[in-house]
Amino acid sequence: MLNPNQPTTRPITRRLAGLLAAAGLMASVATLPTAANAQKLETPLHIVVGYAPGGATDRVARIVGEKLGTRLGVPVIVDNKPGAGGRLAAQQVKLTPANQNVLMLANPAVMVVAPLVFKDNNYDAERDFVPVSHVNAYDFALAVSPHLPVRELPHLLAWMRANPLQANVGVPATGSLPHFFGLMVGEKAKVQTQVIGYRGSAPLLNDLIGGQVPIAVDTEDVVLPQHNAGKLRILALSGEKRSPFAPNIPTFKEAGLDLSATGWNTFFAPATMPKDKVEHLANAIREVMQDPDTQRKFKDSGMTPVVSTQAQTAAMLKAYKTQWAPVVQKSGYQP
Repeated sequence: MLNPNQPTTRPITRRLAGLLAAAGLMASVATLPTAANAQKLETPLHIVVGYAPGGATDRVARIVGEKLGTRLGVPVIVDNKPGAGGRLAAQQVKLTPANQNVLMLANPAVMVVAPLVFKDNNYDAERDFVPVSHVNAYDFALAVSPHLPVRELPHLLAWMRANPLQANVGVPATGSLPHFFGLMVGEKAKVQTQVIGYRGSAPLLNDLIGGQVPIAVDTEDVVLPQHNAGKLRILALSGEKRSPFAPNIPTFKEAGLDLSATGWNTFFAPATMPKDKVEHLANAIREVMQDPDTQRKFKDSGMTPVVSTQAQTAAMLKAYKTQWAPVVQKSGYQP
């Protein structure tokens, strides 16, 4: 029989057991993978670019990748996989296993135009990929040869109507965005345009400067240096507002043609990537694009940086397809 005056150890034992149980529970909770931990990358991130090193898309990937590696705490590797106008890279990235860290940096030629004109893409731009972050935009330039006696867009359109057999418009490649923008210009101006595709921007600009082709459409960053050197004349740029790189050149709307269009580079994840990892990467890229040094590097390369959320990126893509799909389909272009 217990002595009522003898202190019992049961309350102490119960309290001690409770404290130990609580401590054990806290320890077990601490070892559980939280959402934040699950998002962290443990292995390098690969950015796949469907073009050779040195081009605009490649430059974007390297500017962002350098900053992104520091922010994520893992190496970021740019993998150039050229072929089939960027489609080869898309075909490979869509097969990425869920446990691998792979993003693709792509432009509208791969994610908007190709799905409309190629029957054997072997990828579905909407089903196989998830938009992550829109990171830069660029304008298209309409330029004329120095041998052509016009200095303003209305004068050019009048010359094209008066000389329909000579009104050829050179573009860096058939099926490219400049190709379809050239058709868009002709449709808006009610001018019949004959598009001539070249094998790249260099031969196109050589012929434009030499007078072999009177008119050309290409991206602003490609044409502007030749304009600044006085070797050709840009009559209009395609942005909604004047380009910060060429404030003296009017937009198409300012020049009298109600037309605007831009190109872009956007990061996409394979649909196999877990949603929380996609969101983590989207937030990290957005933070990188807000960095003043990143923005400076884009501008130094003649490119306009864009800071965008996942939702804003998806909305941009939807609006872009709405604008361009009718132009591409109406053209009847077949590779």
